[in-house]
Amino acid sequence: MQPLAGRRLWFVGIGGAGLSSYAFLARAWGAEVGGWDRVETPYLRRLNGIDVRIAPEPIVPDGWEAVVSSAYPTVAGARRAEFLAELVSLRRAIVVAGAHGKTTTTGMIAFVLSELGLDPAWLVGGEVAQLDGNAGAGEGWLVVEGDESDRTVERLRPEIGVVTNIELDHHSTFGSAAEVEAMFKTWLAEVPQVVRGWELEPVSFELAVPGEHNRRNAATALAALALAGVERADAEPVLARFRGAGRRFELVGEKNGVMVFDDYAHHPSEIEATVAAARERSSGRVLVLFQPHLYSRTRHLAHELGTALSSADAACVTEIYRAREEPVEGVDGKLVVDALRPGMRAGWAPAVEDGATLVASWARPGDLVLTVGAGDVERAGRLVLEAIG
Repeated sequence: MQPLAGRRLWFVGIGGAGLSSYAFLARAWGAEVGGWDRVETPYLRRLNGIDVRIAPEPIVPDGWEAVVSSAYPTVAGARRAEFLAELVSLRRAIVVAGAHGKTTTTGMIAFVLSELGLDPAWLVGGEVAQLDGNAGAGEGWLVVEGDESDRTVERLRPEIGVVTNIELDHHSTFGSAAEVEAMFKTWLAEVPQVVRGWELEPVSFELAVPGEHNRRNAATALAALALAGVERADAEPVLARFRGAGRRFELVGEKNGVMVFDDYAHHPSEIEATVAAARERSSGRVLVLFQPHLYSRTRHLAHELGTALSSADAACVTEIYRAREEPVEGVDGKLVVDALRPGMRAGWAPAVEDGATLVASWARPGDLVLTVGAGDVERAGRLVLEAIG
C-alpha cells in the first residue's frame, strides 16, 4: 500500500523526534522525501538515502510540499499537525495522548502488535530499541503518539483514542487545567472508541520497566489492545518483555557500584514517579541532576518541581533549558533550588557539565543517579560516569 505515491514531501525540522518519524513513514508509503535541519541528530540515522540538508536557516527547494515543525512558525507549508492528521486518516489508527506516559504507552501497544505478528505501523515520540527506532511502516494498525502541547491531537480522528492522564503541563498553550480538560473532552467526543487511563487499575503482573506509573501505562495499553481485537491473555506475556523507550528510565551505565539512569521527566508528577521507580530499582540513595525545561513551565511550577525533587535524597539543579522560549527576567533554575526541602543535600550548577561533576562527587557505592529533564541533560549521564571515582 503506497497512499502517498507521487508526492514530494520536504520536512522542515526533519531531525526532530516527530518529523523524522513522519518522514520515515512517508517514504515507506511511496512519497519522495527530503528535509532540512540545523544540526545532525540521532533520529536521522534511519533516513539513509533521503536528501537531508544541514544549514543554519531553513531550506525548502522549489517543487516540494513543505511539512513544517512547530519550531519554525514563519516557514510556509503544512503544519505537522495537518500532515499527521492526513496519515491518521489513511489507516485504522490508535492515537495515544495525555500529559504523561504517552511515549511509553504508544511503544507498548506497537511492541505487542508487532510481536504478535499483526504488522503495525507506528509513530512514537522517542526511540524504542525493541522496535528499532521511532517509526515503523507495517500494513496493520497505525499507532500514533498524539501531542497536546500545540493542540495537534485535536486534529486527529482515529478509530481508538487513548488519554493516559490530564494535567496542565504546557503553560504557553493553555491558560488552565480546565482548558486542557475541555480540549480532551471535545476530542474524545469525536472518537468512536475511547480509553481513559486514569479509570484503570494498574497491572499486577511483573514488568521489565519499574514503577507504579508504568503499571498504569501497561493497563492503558492492554485496554487499547483489547479494543483493537487483541486478547489480554496473548498481550500480557509480550507486554511483560517490553523494556521501555529511550530516555524513559534508561540505564546509562554503572561504575564503582553506582548505577546511572536517564529520564525525560520534566513535570512534577513525572519526577515523583521516576524517583519512586528508582527506589524500586535500588535500596541505596537516589541522587538527581535536574535540568528545568522552559521558562513558562518553571515560572508556574518552580515550587512543585522543588517538592517533587525533594522525594530524592539529594538534588542538583541546572539552568533552564530554553528550547523555543526567550528568557524571562527573574526566572531561573535557582527558583527550583529554593523550593527544595530544608536540610536536604542540594546544589545549583548552571552548566550541565558542572552539575554532573557535583553529583558524581556525592555518589558512593549502592547509590542510584538520575539525570532528569527534557532538554540536553541526556548527555549528563555519561559525564557522571566519567567523573565517578
